[in-house]
Amino acid sequence: MAAAKPVLKNKDDRLKVFTGNANPSLAAELCACLGCTVGSALVKPFSDGEMYVQIQENVRGADVFVVQPTCTPVEQHLFELLLMLDALKRASADRITAVLPYYGYARQDRKDKPRVPISAKLIASLLERAGADRILALDLHAAQIQGFFDVPVDHLFATPVMIDYFKSLGIGNLTVVSPDAGGVERARAFAKRLKAPLAIIDKRREQMNVAEVMHIIGRVRGRNCLIVDDLIDTAGTLVNAAAAMLDHGALSVTACATHAVLSGPAVDRIEVSGLKEVVLTNSIPLREDAKRCKRIRTLSVARLLAEAIRSIHEETSVSKLFV
Repeated sequence: MAAAKPVLKNKDDRLKVFTGNANPSLAAELCACLGCTVGSALVKPFSDGEMYVQIQENVRGADVFVVQPTCTPVEQHLFELLLMLDALKRASADRITAVLPYYGYARQDRKDKPRVPISAKLIASLLERAGADRILALDLHAAQIQGFFDVPVDHLFATPVMIDYFKSLGIGNLTVVSPDAGGVERARAFAKRLKAPLAIIDKRREQMNVAEVMHIIGRVRGRNCLIVDDLIDTAGTLVNAAAAMLDHGALSVTACATHAVLSGPAVDRIEVSGLKEVVLTNSIPLREDAKRCKRIRTLSVARLLAEAIRSIHEETSVSKLFV
């Protein structure tokens, strides 16, 4: 009797994508780009607030990606992610990649006062301990956070998505502006790609979530200014920077950021500000009032993340996505 032929599985059969409740629409769009469906998982709270997670399909030997930004409510979405990672690990997934379109606690990346935690490092340790073999992150607040992990980290930037949009607008007399000294490298990359000069806002922060604009370094008079940042939280920095540039003779001020945190009075501030447009991505789902705000436009990072997932799965270079 002839020996039975081995059953060969298509490598893509091993690719599985799951998500929690943080941003299911992004996961669905991402899977559409990959040509697959979102994996079946039950993620819901008990009546006492504890989370229940069950992976509802076979993942043994699979290359699994869990798409979950740790956005508001941060603790709920973070714990959903940790439980999903643990469940997948115990279900014998071959490799588990935590896909973090937004990394919560990223701004707490150093000990800047006595007796405070380095929260970003703690989150990294929790993700690894829960079972993450690899991290795929988008626009970390500080690139050094990659060093908090002992597993491989692929750090993507939403820059290509933003650049394509602003190139399509054909804005003349453009100046790219960094809202603070820490964002100069990000803004410089934008300026280089858009062939525009760079300006910097020198600000002083007196207390948390409160920023005071001090000086503008660079030429903004008679220019259309584009403020580039990684996230917009309360929008205080953004609105103050826009007002300062208009006071210094800027023709218009537009802003872009990857993460639409938009906490507290952010949307109201944007509504009454002198900003022409605020361009964000769907790394975080927009609040309902932000969806109604005519000054806010959202671009999708689903295809960017999908291409990165495909490259990781096929073990090809991710660096091509930075071009």
